[in-house]
Amino acid sequence: MARTRKGREISGWLVVDKPAGITSTSVVNKVKWAFDAKKAGHAGTLDPEATGVLAVALGEATKTVPYITDALKCYAFTVRLGQSTNTDDAEGELTGQSDLRPSDAQIKAALGSFVGDIMQVPPAFSAVKIDGTRAYTRARDGETFEIAARPLWVEELLFTGRPDPDHVTLEMTCGKGGYVRSIARDLGAALGCLGHVVTLRRLWSGPFTAAEGIDLATLDRLARSPDLDRYLRPLEDGLADLPMVTCPADSVTRLRHGNAAMVFPGDVEYGDECWASHQGRAIAVGQYRSGELHPSRVFAE
Repeated sequence: MARTRKGREISGWLVVDKPAGITSTSVVNKVKWAFDAKKAGHAGTLDPEATGVLAVALGEATKTVPYITDALKCYAFTVRLGQSTNTDDAEGELTGQSDLRPSDAQIKAALGSFVGDIMQVPPAFSAVKIDGTRAYTRARDGETFEIAARPLWVEELLFTGRPDPDHVTLEMTCGKGGYVRSIARDLGAALGCLGHVVTLRRLWSGPFTAAEGIDLATLDRLARSPDLDRYLRPLEDGLADLPMVTCPADSVTRLRHGNAAMVFPGDVEYGDECWASHQGRAIAVGQYRSGELHPSRVFAE
């Protein structure tokens, strides 16, 4: 017999402003406990020392996680010039040093090669799997290995400041799967001075921003109380990057049972992935074809 999950039937998104010093998984577990929710997950891991937006989905909203994971994200970060580490951040061991310090103009000129469609090699200390084993596990065991480069879309990479000769602050907007640590490492290599990340903050992820995120102190204070529910955003926010179609009342049941049904497409074209709304509530996600939505994900009432 399958084990029944304990907890509330609650759905929606909670935007957390994650502090440094805690893993993304720990934050999700804390949110799940605070809401007494049956199910929770997050859209995009942040390193333990990184801060900013961690979007946590509860209940039916977990079905919309892929659309936030695929959305553009923006990071503000500081690069330490003149040093490289084995983790490409300040937590790792020093692996190289350089006395060279590029000018602001040289740094700005180098940023262009990291914009657009680029190929990026993830850090050795990352969750990428190599022959079924996480790269960070192999790296901690002292193994020597190579990670294949992966495509990444970088919308924008901006020079935002130079606090001192050893540091530069940058802001990057990118697509799914980007490693800021790799950008710092590769920028340092391109400039001939080496580099690694010392601070990292995710400013926004899809429709969610750090400015609206709840801090962990507030989460703890309001845990298991009705006041916490007012911070919950609707699951429909996770579909913000998808076009919407409207479905009549007699299509709702068919869609929720996974069957194609008539919808009103608006500006949606044949073959588009979209979501169906009835009275503002998400009913299903699927492909629009010839006046019907063919559902691939359905949402419970």
